[in-house]
Amino acid sequence: MMNILIIEDDVTSGKVLSRILQHYGTVTIATDGKQGLNIFKDALRNKIPYDLVFLDIMMPEIDGQEVLMEIRKSEAMQGILGFDGVKVIMTTALDDNKNIIQAFRSQCEGYLVKPIFKDKVHAEIKRLFDESGSSHSTF
Repeated sequence: MMNILIIEDDVTSGKVLSRILQHYGTVTIATDGKQGLNIFKDALRNKIPYDLVFLDIMMPEIDGQEVLMEIRKSEAMQGILGFDGVKVIMTTALDDNKNIIQAFRSQCEGYLVKPIFKDKVHAEIKRLFDESGSSHSTF
């Protein structure tokens, strides 16, 4: 079972995504970037890191691009690098090249444009976790 964090300021989008993901494991929802980053860092510090983060880009206080960079910095400080880090899938209405390129440069593993559909979420999870050699009985 996976430990999953959704960082999404739109309550409805967060609930929909949570319902899609609930059979993969434990799902936590943060409603803004600052809260999400704090939850992520606490889990990392407590040695119960997240396996997967769904991260919206357009959020108040700290946007998703900045949260992603902070996640990678926090992991690096703990000696977690490259493929050992959490898998991050950006979930956003922004489908312009600038945002997509920036997200991948900041080391996200996936990018889903809203509206988010169940089959796309399942396909993305299967792609990410099958490629990394992880085996989850939920597939």
